[in-house]
Amino acid sequence: MNDRPAGTGGFGQAGVGGRPVRTGADITASTAVRYALVPAPMLSLDAVARRSSLHPDLIRRFVALGLVDAERDGAGRLVFDPTAPAVLARIQRLRTGLCLNYASIGLVLDLLDRISLLEAALRGRGTRSETPPWT
Repeated sequence: MNDRPAGTGGFGQAGVGGRPVRTGADITASTAVRYALVPAPMLSLDAVARRSSLHPDLIRRFVALGLVDAERDGAGRLVFDPTAPAVLARIQRLRTGLCLNYASIGLVLDLLDRISLLEAALRGRGTRSETPPWT
């Protein structure tokens, strides 16, 4: 029997192939392993290209630049998280709206994610800034 309380796990949902995947909230938690009963649905490169209206070669370039996260399935094909089309739309908005190159888009995305985490931490403590959120 396990003496640890329920919900104190080190891993989140299972990834491709049933491997456990670390989630952001679990990094500081203990190292217990939990497996998802149903694997998370993944999107193929063609599905992401259709949903985002981008050419598959451009999406492969974004993966190579580290702008979009992707994994390889058992056959070696790229598979994406269901949120990938939204990430690609954000990249395209930054590219067209601010005329940024792809290297600087990676930096801007990292900064926007960091701002979101800091704002969430402020909301969690009950303190709130007077300015509206950035995104």
